[in-house]
Amino acid sequence: MNNGPVRIEYEERGTTAIVTPHGEIGFPEAPSLRTYLKGAQDKRMARLIVDLSNVHFMSTPGLAALVEALQSSKRHQTRLVLCGLQERVRAVFEIARLQQLFVIKPDAASAMEA
Repeated sequence: MNNGPVRIEYEERGTTAIVTPHGEIGFPEAPSLRTYLKGAQDKRMARLIVDLSNVHFMSTPGLAALVEALQSSKRHQTRLVLCGLQERVRAVFEIARLQQLFVIKPDAASAMEA
């Protein structure tokens, strides 16, 4: 599925929704990510995994979309798990000290178990 400047895949496995963006998540791409995350949360799945293994750059608007998803997941009692952070993306999370707020796993398989 291609929804504008960033390609985002969506999959459901039982009570888990998996959102997998590809490419960069900057200002132009953040609304597409936000739309997918909101759509997944509207389905009230037990777990939402955001697989960032194919994201090689993320700026503040992308982080904001994930923080909004985290806030929403807490309201709806959905477990939000991030996985597959590449080194450059992980560094952005560490600079912003967001790694303390999110559940972050190394890959999708371990995220399914979180």
